[in-house]
Amino acid sequence: MAELKQFKLPDVGEGLTEADILRWEVRVGDPVVVNQVLVEVETAKAAVELPSPFAGVVHELHFAEGTTVDVGQPIITIRVGAGELPSDAAQPVNGSGPTQPLVGGGAEDMIPTPPADGGVSPDGTDSSGPSAPAVERQAVLVGYGVSGERARRRKRSQPSAALPAPSANPAFDVTPGTTAAVAVVNPDRTVLAKPPVRKLAKSLGVDLSTVIATGPNGTISREDVQQAISMPPAATAVPARGAETRIPIKGVRKHTAAAMVASAFTAPHVTEFITVDVSEMMELRKRIEARAEFKGVKVSPLLFVARAVLWAAERTPIINSTWDEAAGEIVIKHHVNLGIAAATERGLIVPNIKNSGALSLLELAGALTDLTETARSGKTAPADMSGGTFTITNVGVFGIDTGTPILNPGEAAILAFGAIRRQPWVVGTGDDERIEPRWITQLAVSFDHRSVDGQQGSEFLADVAAVLRDPGLALL
Repeated sequence: MAELKQFKLPDVGEGLTEADILRWEVRVGDPVVVNQVLVEVETAKAAVELPSPFAGVVHELHFAEGTTVDVGQPIITIRVGAGELPSDAAQPVNGSGPTQPLVGGGAEDMIPTPPADGGVSPDGTDSSGPSAPAVERQAVLVGYGVSGERARRRKRSQPSAALPAPSANPAFDVTPGTTAAVAVVNPDRTVLAKPPVRKLAKSLGVDLSTVIATGPNGTISREDVQQAISMPPAATAVPARGAETRIPIKGVRKHTAAAMVASAFTAPHVTEFITVDVSEMMELRKRIEARAEFKGVKVSPLLFVARAVLWAAERTPIINSTWDEAAGEIVIKHHVNLGIAAATERGLIVPNIKNSGALSLLELAGALTDLTETARSGKTAPADMSGGTFTITNVGVFGIDTGTPILNPGEAAILAFGAIRRQPWVVGTGDDERIEPRWITQLAVSFDHRSVDGQQGSEFLADVAAVLRDPGLALL
C-alpha cells in the first residue's frame, strides 16, 4: 500500500532558522531514489543541495522557487510504495491551515516537532500526561543537525497546494493585434529570478522588472533576459518614470550585513598601510610555476601573501586571537584557519582553510584553488565558513589598490591585498640609487585594538611586507 511521507526543511548547519528555495530539481510525478537531489536551498551562509531520504514518486511541492521557508516546515511530499492510497488518506498541505497528518499516524520526516514543554518520558510519551502524543522519530540527514526551539519570526508566504502554471505576466499590457508588444512596467511587480540570471541582467544592463517571464512559476530565465536585449527598439520595455528596483535582503547578503554591523560597532578598528616592492616575489612565482610538482596547480600572488601571513602570525601570535568578552580573556589560537574572502553571485562569503600553517606550499596552493572554485560554484558548505581565525581579502583582483577592511566577527585582524602594478621605484643606495620599473603592491591590515596594540599590528604588517619583498626571509 502506498503512503505519503513528508520531508521537512532541515537545519543545514549551526542553528540556521530559515532558507530560500532556489531551484527544484524535481517536479510532481517524477520518480526519485534515496539520496537524489531534490532541491537547492540558500541559507544565510551558502547554497546547499538537499538529497531525498525516501524513494518513490513526487506527490507535492509545498513551496515555489524564491520562497523563504522556516526550518521544520514540510517542503515536499513523496509517495512511497506501490498501490493506491487509502481512501481516508489525508489531503496534502494547503495554505489554509496547519499540516494534516498523513498515512500511518503521521508522516516520517527529518525534523520532528518537539513537545510544547520539551518533556518526554522514557517510553516516548509526553511527561505532562498519559494522553499526550508519542514523540516523533528524529531521523536526520547525514551531516545535518536538527532544529531546536526557534524564536518567533515574521510571517512568511503560505505554502501552496500546487505550484501554479506559468501565466500571463501582469506587469505588461500588450495591445492585441500588434506584432511588437509594448511593455508597461508595474512598479509593484515582484521579480522572481535566480542569482545567476540577476547577474547576467546586471552585466547586460537589463532591468528585470521590464522582462517578460516565461520560466516555471513566473520566474525569469536566462533566455528571457537575452530575448529582452534582442528585441527591436519599438518592443523594448521602458521603465516607467519614477520606477525603482528593490533587492530583498536575504540569504548570504543578510547574514553578511548583520555580521559587518556587529563587527564595526563592537571591535574598535585600527587600519595601517604599507607599500611594497614585490618584484622578487614575482620572479619566485615564475620559478615555482615551472617546477614539475606544480604542474596543473595555480600559483597566484595570493599564495605567497598567504604564506607570508602564516609566517608573520608565528612571530606575532596575538594577531591570531579572539576577544572573549564573557570570560574576560584574549584567546590566542595556535592554529590558523585562514579565511579567504570570496565574491560570489550570492554575495561575499569567507570560507577558510583549516590548520593552514601545517600545509606545504604545494598543499596550500591546492587548498586555495579548491576553496575559490567551490565558492564560485556556490557549493561551499556552512562548516567551511565557520571557525576562521584570520582573513585575507584580495581587493587587487578588482583593480583596487587598498582599502580599510572590516574584521570578520570573532577574529582579531584582517589583511587587504591590493593590485600588483608595474611602477617606477627607487632602488639601490647611495651613489647606486636609481629609478627602475618594479612590481609594486599595497597591503592594509585592520585589527581589533582591544587585543592588538599598535606595535603588534605594525610588526605583523612589516613582517608580511618583508617576506613579500624578500621571500628568502621565510627560510630563516
